[in-house]
Amino acid sequence: MFKRPFVDNQIRAAQVRAIDEQGKNLGILNLEIALKIARERNLNLVQVTEKVKPPVCRIMDYGKYLYSFQKKTKIKKAGELKTIRLGFNISPHDLETRAKQAENFLKKGDKIRVEMTLRGREKALGDFAKEKFKQFLGFLDKLIPIKTERELKREARGFTMIITKA
Repeated sequence: MFKRPFVDNQIRAAQVRAIDEQGKNLGILNLEIALKIARERNLNLVQVTEKVKPPVCRIMDYGKYLYSFQKKTKIKKAGELKTIRLGFNISPHDLETRAKQAENFLKKGDKIRVEMTLRGREKALGDFAKEKFKQFLGFLDKLIPIKTERELKREARGFTMIITKA
């Protein structure tokens, strides 16, 4: 969370450097005069910085300021990368279950990395693993339209691919 700035009567300084709603510098004013100007314009006096003497205060709508500040600081969660792991001997029903989970992730706006780790003799049967991926993509495509961001890629321990919502 962020520290809320001082507003109107919360400002403790005797003098403030005032800036109006258009960004024009009004100069150093007594706090009472700056508050009076803000009230005449039906706005608030918001302390922007407190590190300087006198503190900089801006005449603005405090509600709009808070909203825009929160919007700027909000962390964008959508587009997170989720991972779904498929086993080499996964059953068709389990593939459907994983496809439904992938559908939920895609509806939220997340990207999905689909992994299949291969161990031992499974590494020699890459064609069988690719077939499992095709089955998974078939189940998923029936549920929601998808777009392949990164094609099926062979890595040291298996296969991976990245999928997004179309």
